[in-house]
Amino acid sequence: MSPFIVVIPARMASQRLPGKPLADIGGRPMIAWVVEQARRSSAERVIVATDSDDIAEACRRIGADVAMTASDHASGTDRIAEVAASAGWSDEQIVVNVQGDEPLLPPALIDQAVGLLDADSAAGMATLMTPLADPSEYDDPNIAKVVTDQHGGALYFSRAPIPATRERGVPPSARRHIGLYAYRTACLKLLAASPVAPIETHERLEQLRALWLGQRIAIADAVELPPRGVDTEADLEMARAAVRARSEES
Repeated sequence: MSPFIVVIPARMASQRLPGKPLADIGGRPMIAWVVEQARRSSAERVIVATDSDDIAEACRRIGADVAMTASDHASGTDRIAEVAASAGWSDEQIVVNVQGDEPLLPPALIDQAVGLLDADSAAGMATLMTPLADPSEYDDPNIAKVVTDQHGGALYFSRAPIPATRERGVPPSARRHIGLYAYRTACLKLLAASPVAPIETHERLEQLRALWLGQRIAIADAVELPPRGVDTEADLEMARAAVRARSEES
C-alpha cells in the first residue's frame, strides 16, 4: 500500500448540529474519537484541519497534529486542499478525507479506499459504498446514493432514489455512498481550483464536481459496514449508545 496521510476537516458551523466536533461522547469530544479511529489505520500521519481555536485546542490535548485553515471554505475538500498546498505535497501523494463526524468509522475502510486508488492508476480519487435495501433509506434525501459502471467506477451520486425502478421495492443494485475519500493530490488541487459544478449545486454533493470535471472515481462495497455518521441529535445519541455498549463489553 502506498504511504498516505489522513486529513480530518472539522468546523464548528454545522447547520444541523452546531459545534458537533466538540460534542461529548463517552466523556471525550467527538473529534477525539475520529482521530483515534484514523490512527488505527495504516496512515503515516493524521492531521485535523480546522478554522476553530476550540477544536484545535481539543485536538492538541490528545496530541493530534493540527493545521489551521481559512474560515471561508465551501467544503472539506477545499479545506484539505489548503493543507496540501501549504505542505507542498507532490501530485502523487495520497490523502484521505475522513470526515469529522464519523467517530466510529472502521479503520479498515480507510485502508480499503487507499487500496482502490493504488489498484486503479486512472482514478483521481476513490470512495466506498454499501448495499441499500431499506425503502425508507432509498427514499431519504439525507442519504446519498450512487450508481456505478461495470469496471468499478462511479457514474453518478444523488440524494434521489437511484437507480430508479418501475417495480415495487428497492432495486438490488441500489447502493448507499459512504463519505470517505482517498485522493491523489493532483486531483485534490484540480477540485479546489475549479468552480462549483451545476450538478453539485443542485444535489449538494461535493463529489459530483470530480465527475463533472471528468475525473474517474474508483468505488467498491465496503469490507465492513460503518455506523451512520453524526448529522443530527438522534445520530449523536446513537453514537453515545454505541460507545457505552463497547465500554460495557470490555
